[in-house]
Amino acid sequence: MPFVTRFAPSPTGYLHRGHAYSALAAHTAAREAGGRFLLRIEDIDATRSRPEYETAILEDLAWLGLSWEGPVRRQSEHL
Repeated sequence: MPFVTRFAPSPTGYLHRGHAYSALAAHTAAREAGGRFLLRIEDIDATRSRPEYETAILEDLAWLGLSWEGPVRRQSEHL
């Protein structure tokens, strides 16, 4: 069975140090195991989720040097 990790931030604010650590740990674990790293945006809180936060999250993850497999998944697509 392939090794898969994911990072699933909510776009209700900017990334903080804890988010960055979690994303880096998941990304590193996947790469070291020859697995897959996925990104899923937890956008189901319609009152607090903002497009500008999602944009900032994607920019911050790219700045950290992280890449993910496939398109960004969104939890709202699976309600």
